[in-house]
Amino acid sequence: MTSKGKVPVVAVNGACGRMGGMLVRLIAQDKDLRLGAALERAGEARLGEDVGTLVGLARPVGVQLSDRLDTEVDVMIDFSLPAGTMGRLETCVERKIPMVIGTTGLDALETGKVEAAAKIIPIVFAPNMSVGVNLLLRLVGEVAQALGEEYDVEIVEMHHRFKKDAPSGTALKLAEAIAKATGRDLQEDAVYGRQGPVGMRPSSEIGIHAVRGGDVVGEHTITFAAVGERVELVHKAASRDTFARGALRAAKFLLDQSPGLYSMLDVLGL
Repeated sequence: MTSKGKVPVVAVNGACGRMGGMLVRLIAQDKDLRLGAALERAGEARLGEDVGTLVGLARPVGVQLSDRLDTEVDVMIDFSLPAGTMGRLETCVERKIPMVIGTTGLDALETGKVEAAAKIIPIVFAPNMSVGVNLLLRLVGEVAQALGEEYDVEIVEMHHRFKKDAPSGTALKLAEAIAKATGRDLQEDAVYGRQGPVGMRPSSEIGIHAVRGGDVVGEHTITFAAVGERVELVHKAASRDTFARGALRAAKFLLDQSPGLYSMLDVLGL
């Protein structure tokens, strides 16, 4: 509940995407949240249709798909594309609306805009909203630090054929966590795939590899390989449900927060 005792109203951007549709369906079942707006890009052919029908619910939800935010909401959840996220970010800043951003593939300039906006509104910015992955983000740095540079680090991620960015935002976050824990410079030490006569592998290298195929929701494997043994940390998502539930948890978390940039570790209290 908000401070006024009313059920918080949520806007979903990218409402007809895989994640957006899942969010609409879950919000319809959540007694502690109410869907207030379902947003898509201008020119989307289904604008004006009831979003409940569009995402496969048994009955309409009374919210029409729109390209503009024309109603009052308490928080926005965005799973879209970088350009779409930037447009909604401007709206949220202007109207002081907290924002959950799950969009991946943002470049340095776009990420900088998110960081600047977080000085005005509270934002949860996370490439992966699952509890398991965020626990993995905490563990991977501890394991890397404990094992040291005698163990070569390789990250392999696999996603469905439709994913547009590579490597995944989660793989990059995992690499960042390892680099931070071990004093590496990710700009210098990250290697994205290998081909040709690359020579002997430096001990400081962090290999990051992307695999695409089928309908894989998301898999991440971090291998620490030494002479004689290897340690693997693995997370496999079987359903987008886990990401969507994490996003709703993040939205509820933001309702009581001051402006700032938060991660899912903050949401989960890890």
